[in-house]
Amino acid sequence: MKPLKHILVSSVIAATLIGGSSVLAAGLDADGLKSSTGQILSDVTTLAGIGEFEDIDGAALQAAFRAPGSVVQLADGSILIADTRNHVIRKLKDGQVTTYAGPALAVVKNAQGFPTGGLLDGKASEAFFNEPTGLALDAKGNVYVADAGNHAIRKIDVNGTVSTLAGNGVPGSKDGKGSEASFNHPSDIAVTSDGTVYVADSLNHAIRKITTDGRVTTLTAPVTRVIQVRPGEASFAGEYHDGSLSTATFNEPSGLAFDGKGNLYVSDTGNQRIRYIDFATGNVSTIAGSTPTVSGSAIYGKNELYAAGDYADGDALKAKFDFPKGLTVTSEGGLLIADSLNHSVRYLLNGQVTTITGTPQTGEEDGVEQSAAFYNPSDVLVTTQGNLVVADASNNKIRKITPYQLPETVSNDGQVKVVSGNKLISFDAQPEIQDGRTMVPVRAISETFGYKVTYVERAGKSIVQLSKGDVTVELTIGDKGISRKVTGQPDVKVDTDAAPYVKQDRTYVPIRFFAEQIGLDVQWDAAHQTAILRTKSFVK
Repeated sequence: MKPLKHILVSSVIAATLIGGSSVLAAGLDADGLKSSTGQILSDVTTLAGIGEFEDIDGAALQAAFRAPGSVVQLADGSILIADTRNHVIRKLKDGQVTTYAGPALAVVKNAQGFPTGGLLDGKASEAFFNEPTGLALDAKGNVYVADAGNHAIRKIDVNGTVSTLAGNGVPGSKDGKGSEASFNHPSDIAVTSDGTVYVADSLNHAIRKITTDGRVTTLTAPVTRVIQVRPGEASFAGEYHDGSLSTATFNEPSGLAFDGKGNLYVSDTGNQRIRYIDFATGNVSTIAGSTPTVSGSAIYGKNELYAAGDYADGDALKAKFDFPKGLTVTSEGGLLIADSLNHSVRYLLNGQVTTITGTPQTGEEDGVEQSAAFYNPSDVLVTTQGNLVVADASNNKIRKITPYQLPETVSNDGQVKVVSGNKLISFDAQPEIQDGRTMVPVRAISETFGYKVTYVERAGKSIVQLSKGDVTVELTIGDKGISRKVTGQPDVKVDTDAAPYVKQDRTYVPIRFFAEQIGLDVQWDAAHQTAILRTKSFVK
């Protein structure tokens, strides 16, 4: 496959600017192939996990997770996974999943038989976590953990020793040093090159800072909005206010990522927005996301915890999200967003929001772009190889999004070509374009996808039948239209604007219409005169 140009350059830049919490990323928009609608082409596969709510180490595609919450990549290329409901940190390397920190086997289980967490420092294999949710790295390779259920920030050093950097296991909202400080369900962290840690303290609706000596301060304003959560019980809830950092407010922030300037992107989850903290100016602004006002300028209904989520691509400040979570910055200055309740991965670049893959409907199918499906993705990173890795929380899987690239054997020679996935299809006669449609010799294309070619005469017409199993696709020489027959089902006829023809004893058919009838995605790369055929979706 042809490599994405920006990967190696961005790896060096990212490693020197920050401590690894923002990603070594690819130029997705600049380097990626696109459809006629501007969609970046990509293929989604399952990297690890069988989808069961379990705790199993071993071969990646036989391993099991419980609601994985975050992913980061170590210097050796392995992926660390915050296996949130198993209360451990897992490691994926060379196709194998192992336990990196926390007990390999659940020591204590609850009444339902699920593992329970704890708070214990020490050797990685003996330490305990409680719902670890966010992960980040510093420049030395130390791993930081937003240990949400323990209301603490933990550190796993390069020697495999776990310590508590700040927090004490008890929910609260207190500044101070080390265990004197308290958090309330911290969900994510970002680390600078000097080891300063920023925390998305979700249920305190705040952004916190931990200096290298362990001192915790709160950077944002406390919330004052009170709602009734049930009759006779009130609670503070998040708010939304841009402006100076000390007066800005958030609603359950749960994702953080540094940009190349050292400023901080924030997934303001309960406000359905992406916010930006500019440390040079001390200002907080909204850079993406919008919600309807309920009355006046209020974005919350009475006693509502959150602003209303929705789904819309387009202009950044008109785009809509539904519980955005994990963030990743790319080398071209874009921001990847795990849009959890829209079950998709979104991309913010140059003031526009697009969807990389997924739809607002839940599912677990692998496949291409919006034919693939996710269920509550919670985090996303870009590997040094230029692939996207997603913590697909409610599918209990780790998924991989590979930006599609043409095979290296495809040259820009001006001739019409067809590829199936990453393989160039060989024809015994040259494909050609007629009236704007790509026409190919039928036998080679049918054999590529396992279809048998049969010619029949009917009512004075020559008909090409392509059959596989209980499916038959019929095209009539000289006539437009396609008929798809499935045993036991009514025939389906599809109008087309191109007709098969015979040339030099070979039958040419319109590749798009045949391919679409057998469930393939069809794209056209004009630069290389190449038709791209890929399987739309399948469950791994």
